[in-house]
Amino acid sequence: MKKKLSIGLIALIGLITTIKLAIIYYESNFNPYALSSFCSINDFIDCDGIAQTTSSQFLGIPLAYWGMGFYLFVLMLLFVDYIKQIKFLDFLSVFKRPMSYISALGGISFIVSVFLAVKSIFILHKVCILCFFTYILNTFIALIATDFDNGGFLKSFKDSFEDFISGVKEYTVHFIVAVLVAVSFLTYTTLANPFTPQVKKMNSIKSYLKMTTNPYSVSGNRLGDINAPVKVELYSDYACPMCFAYNIMIHKAVKELGNVYVESYNLPLDKECNKYLIKQVHKGACRYAKYAVAAKNQGKYWDMSTLIFEHHPKNDEEAIRLAQKIGLDIEQFKRDINSKETMKKIQADIDYAVNNGVLGTPTIVVHGKRYAGIKPYYELKEILKNND
Repeated sequence: MKKKLSIGLIALIGLITTIKLAIIYYESNFNPYALSSFCSINDFIDCDGIAQTTSSQFLGIPLAYWGMGFYLFVLMLLFVDYIKQIKFLDFLSVFKRPMSYISALGGISFIVSVFLAVKSIFILHKVCILCFFTYILNTFIALIATDFDNGGFLKSFKDSFEDFISGVKEYTVHFIVAVLVAVSFLTYTTLANPFTPQVKKMNSIKSYLKMTTNPYSVSGNRLGDINAPVKVELYSDYACPMCFAYNIMIHKAVKELGNVYVESYNLPLDKECNKYLIKQVHKGACRYAKYAVAAKNQGKYWDMSTLIFEHHPKNDEEAIRLAQKIGLDIEQFKRDINSKETMKKIQADIDYAVNNGVLGTPTIVVHGKRYAGIKPYYELKEILKNND
């Protein structure tokens, strides 16, 4: 009885904690006006930051929900002898050795907890203190429920497996229906991501990050109709992989919407030409910007821009070969690459960006509103549709 009370108290505390984590998850991912939670203290101790990563879910279900399910199941097992006496719940009699189930599940949850803790610290470089608290609770449940004098975890797993097989044989039809419902639901949550917008967002972005060419590229110095109602300022760095993906999205949106005009600005995060940088970010980005400006002088800005993103020429010789592909005057191109006027144009773009609060790439400004960082395509289209 003392063991059951201890486990019950721990499971109840765990349930309350995971409910709070579920609230934090919802606020972080679905409420744009939510304030920071109490356990988001800095860049490292950041529950909100963890909740916004794709690692905060499994099969499209937030880990907080899985945790709630685990603690509720443990509480149910503790009182299964009483619950199964209810007529329509008599099938719960399949849990003949509930403490073995709790021990086995506790052992599994301990292993999962260790994995999540390591991933949090060494991969995400963030810690959710409430999550770590549940990891400790899971460990206690496993230790208290396990009879180490009578086979330990291995015995618990063996007993649980035997009970499970016995239960499946007794309620085969029920089991098949339950599995089909579970598989259908998890397939839906995995593919549709109704509970995990961060996964939906990342999947959308990944599809563009995988692209090696821009199928929507245009020729000339203009992207869109100059008289279009939606004016977009695009700030890019040719050495930024996210910028290439965003560049493809922008081109696609211009083609699909037809109401957008894009004015491009070079913002190389390279100390060679960007005096505002404290440390080097994208070495070579200034050189790429020179190639783009030189091509713009001959009316082929977007042609060269696309080729730079796709090929990242290692030197002037490779850039010249790209210039030949799009029919540029090579001698003029060579002169313009190293001219003072080209560097002045790049510096003017950088100054303009910084003066308008744009410090990173990719960034777009639409009707004076700044949107920093890459957005999934469906969000970008909504931003560009809005002509207020």
